[in-house]
Amino acid sequence: MAEEVEWFVGIDWASQSHQVCLVDAHGACLGERAVAHGGAGIEELCDWLIARTGATPEVIGVAIEMTRGPIVEALLERGFCVYGINPKQLDRFTVAGAKDDRRDAHVLGDSLRTDRHAFRRLSNDEPVIVKLREWSRMADDLQQERARLASRMREQLWRYYPQMLELADDLAADWFLDLWNQAPTPAKAVRLRATTIERFVKAHRLRRWQAPEVLRILKQKPLSVAPGVVEAASDHIRTLTARIRLVNQQLKSAHCKLDELCAHLIPSEENEPGQQCEQRDVVILRSMPGLGRIILAVLLAEVWQPLRRRDYHALRTLSGVAPVTRRSGKTCVVVRRYSRNKRLENALYHWARLATQHAALSRGRYAALRRRGHSHGRALRTVADRLLSVACTLLAQQTLFDPTSEVRDAAGA
Repeated sequence: MAEEVEWFVGIDWASQSHQVCLVDAHGACLGERAVAHGGAGIEELCDWLIARTGATPEVIGVAIEMTRGPIVEALLERGFCVYGINPKQLDRFTVAGAKDDRRDAHVLGDSLRTDRHAFRRLSNDEPVIVKLREWSRMADDLQQERARLASRMREQLWRYYPQMLELADDLAADWFLDLWNQAPTPAKAVRLRATTIERFVKAHRLRRWQAPEVLRILKQKPLSVAPGVVEAASDHIRTLTARIRLVNQQLKSAHCKLDELCAHLIPSEENEPGQQCEQRDVVILRSMPGLGRIILAVLLAEVWQPLRRRDYHALRTLSGVAPVTRRSGKTCVVVRRYSRNKRLENALYHWARLATQHAALSRGRYAALRRRGHSHGRALRTVADRLLSVACTLLAQQTLFDPTSEVRDAAGA
């Protein structure tokens, strides 16, 4: 398909209007224009490109500094060949100077003509993947909001009620909010009865704490604070608890939605003979150690296309586990890759961390790397690199992960 592209378009996108430049196969500029962002403007752009070239969308390549968005989706729906590139990567094709939208659009189109291998071919994802990506990012945002609210609650408790911080590491847990509601101040904690705490511990199934220990902690000598501090901090925490409960409820709903969307990609028994390759891919990924709901959702949402192509090199580059080698004369320096997908990087970090806890071979590899002097993060990135390689191999062979063979390999090593 790449060899059939005969016309090249560069789009320098913006929030209000987009600058477009059309280049032919010889590098001559055939036209420039600005189009407004909106349904009518994008439709007018597509019609202008077809009318100007007299060709079908399948032979018109479009270069743009983004991989998703309404412009990309509209062009793909019309059948154009859309290629994305990182803005930092595009800087290599330009001479340092003043910012100019027309020049940027021309550089995009001409760079696509001469260096198409530096661009990434884009395609529309399936609707379930689009929804999965959105819910995965919403779950991530909710988790970050939950952590922020818990930090603010810790700050307020530290002001007047530090003994309560001894009872939980997760201050946003529902049981901790219920306990604070039972005793929002040290004065009310003193009046708590043992039977009340016993019922509370039993109702919330707290195995870590026994009722006498909880009472002992809550009834410690309180801080001496200025008048009004306890009331002010309590009021602040009361507003925080309402927001935390809402975030907890939304986060549970997001996790249930992720399970539901992932289940859509898993073949049912009656559809087993004609199941699609993408469905089998999800089953194979779920068989690997350390891949739970959250990490699997991030993989499917962020790098679904490279996974479908079994593109190991693209996966390790996008996730940041592939190091960068810098050579100059006799000097060779290997450094960490800082240009990567941050959500994917975080997911692979936790995938490798969990794999070292539950998989013998990953645990042995991590221990060997640490003995060689590698830092914790570098060792986990190496383990994640191996996990990506194993995943691509299993996907290519359409084989489930076999933990028994890994145990035998680890024992032989």
